[in-house]
Order: sequence, then C-alpha cells, then structure tokens
Amino acid sequence: MSGDADHMRHALMLGARGLGRTGRVPSIGCVLVSPDGRIVGRGRTDPRGRPHAEAAALAAAGAAAGGATAYVTLEPCAHQGASGGPCADALIAAGVARVVIACVDPDPRTNGKGIEKLRAAGIAVTTGVLEGETKEQLAGFFLHQQAKRPHVTLKIAQSFDGRTATATGESKWITGPQARRFGHLMRARSDAILVGSETVLADDPALDCRIAGLEAASPLRIVLDSRLRMPESARLARSGTLLFTTSNGGTALEAKGVEIVRAAPNAQGRVDIAALLTELSVRGVTRLLVEGGATIHAAFLDAGMADRLEIFTAPLALGDAGRGAIAALSAQALSSAPRFTRVASRRIGPDLLESYVPRA
Repeated sequence: MSGDADHMRHALMLGARGLGRTGRVPSIGCVLVSPDGRIVGRGRTDPRGRPHAEAAALAAAGAAAGGATAYVTLEPCAHQGASGGPCADALIAAGVARVVIACVDPDPRTNGKGIEKLRAAGIAVTTGVLEGETKEQLAGFFLHQQAKRPHVTLKIAQSFDGRTATATGESKWITGPQARRFGHLMRARSDAILVGSETVLADDPALDCRIAGLEAASPLRIVLDSRLRMPESARLARSGTLLFTTSNGGTALEAKGVEIVRAAPNAQGRVDIAALLTELSVRGVTRLLVEGGATIHAAFLDAGMADRLEIFTAPLALGDAGRGAIAALSAQALSSAPRFTRVASRRIGPDLLESYVPRA
C-alpha cells in the first residue's frame, strides 16, 4: 500500500540521522501511526545503542500506541539486551495492532523470532516494505552480520580527465564548497575514515567532520602505513587514530596517542585488506569511508572490497601530468577488470557526483 511506503520512508529518514553514530548496533527508525492516520510517536536508535527505535517511539506515544501501526526499518529484536528487553515484547505490551517491517534481522538472536513473537500475540505483520532501500541504508550492518566486515565506500574527487592532483601534488581544492560539504556529511555517516600514508604526507589531513553541529560525529581515523612513514608532526599523530602497519617501530607515534596495529602482510608486503576489514569489524566498524590515495584505492579494488564508489568530478582539466585517482591494478585484461554499475548521478554545485556499485 502506498501509505505503508510513505510511513516507511519516514522511518528510513529517522534511521539515516543516526548513521555513523551507533556502531555495530544498526541505526533504525520507527514511526507509530494511529488508526485515524495520525503520527503518535517516532524514534531512532540511540547513539549508545539503547534504547532502540521502537522503545523511543513507544515512549513518545504513551497510551496512544494502543491500536496503532508500527513502521520499523528492521525486524524488532527478540533478545534481551544489556540495558533493555526485546522490542518485540515492548510492542506487544503496548498493544499495537499491526507492525510493518522493511527487513528481517540477519542477527541469529532475532532472525524471524521477533516476527514469530508478534504474530503469536495476534498482531498483524507485513514485511518487505521498501526492503531494497532499507538494505542499502543498512548495508554495513548486514555485511557485519553476514561477512564479518564493514561496508566500504571509496570516495574520489577528480578533474573531468580523471586526475586528483596536479603534477606537484596540489589538490586543494579540485571540487567546490558544496561538494566538499557533502563529503563531510559522508564522514559523519561513517564509523571510520581511512587514508594511506601517501595522503598523510601530501595533505596532512585531519579527517574530521567540519559541518556545524556535526563535529562530534567525526569518525574513527585510520591510516594504512605499511612502512611507518607518518611523521610525529602529522595532524593525525594523536589519540583516536588507528595505524595499521606491517613494520616494527612507531614508539614515538604511540607516545602521541596513536594506536598501532601490526597487520598481516599480503604478497607484496603491504597490509592485507581482508585482514584489515576483519579487524575493523571486530572493533565494531560497520561503515568505512576510504579517501585515498591512489595506491589505497587500487588495493581495495584489487581485493574486491569496494562496495560503493562515490566519484565527485569537477569541470576542470589537469592533464596527463596530473596524478591519477587509482594506481596500477593487478588486472591485465579487460575481462578481469573490476566492473561497476552507476546507480545514481546528481549535480552538487558545479560538480557531478556519480555513485557506483559492483556489477552483479
């Protein structure tokens, strides 16, 4: 029904506000609608993980939840949490008449059990409403549950001839202020942001979110630095930065507060991407934003670990002497080259943002 879809979009909007802030707990939205069509409660997952969206919406609705329809982006949980009971039980106790669910929860502690509880209590349940859009929004949570790794987005800002910097390394700024602001919003919606040592040496980035009101949403900072080249003077040489390396040393960086992780090397002696993502998943990272540089982009593409590409293209040319967006790949033939499908395109100021996912 179109009404179901409209209310589920509302729930999706609520869930989107918490992306990058709830860690391994999915950012869910819930909307409660009375029999006469009034919205009587709504909520989203707390940044601490609890209360869940359903509990927040029920608290807002109070007695008005009785007889209402609950729209929730993920199946209500059926398991006891450290600081709260099952959301399925809370919906039953509140007396809701119907629950509309976008996606079944892949977490084995729930995975259909929440739906069973609701139906056993006589509550009508509808599933699959805006399932595709919801799975896209919760891709990090689904990959964390099913593949034990985060969802990876590669972000590239380039000229229309595919260059990310001039021959001298100048890259500030290729894209306009609107695109850069959108890039900071992407940071706020990610659990972690990753760059390589080449980017640290060339740009000395801070990797924070510089949108007013979202500064606290700055993600975990990660540096891939197989040879431990990051200087102590770098802005990332501070507490809250995670550095993956295959080398020994780094005592001075550790004294600055950098956490150094000795990672498994690949055949080239660099940090193994699959092992890196497994470790990040263990640490609760479900959404990883990779901002380069070219060698890092190539490493993720070669490993088959790029789940989405967000490519900002500016209307300027830098020429063949400029630096490319992606370093040499292992593929030596067109048949083995990584292939993607464009799923979205939009103008952001003078620039073009194109979104790609791996071709099925």
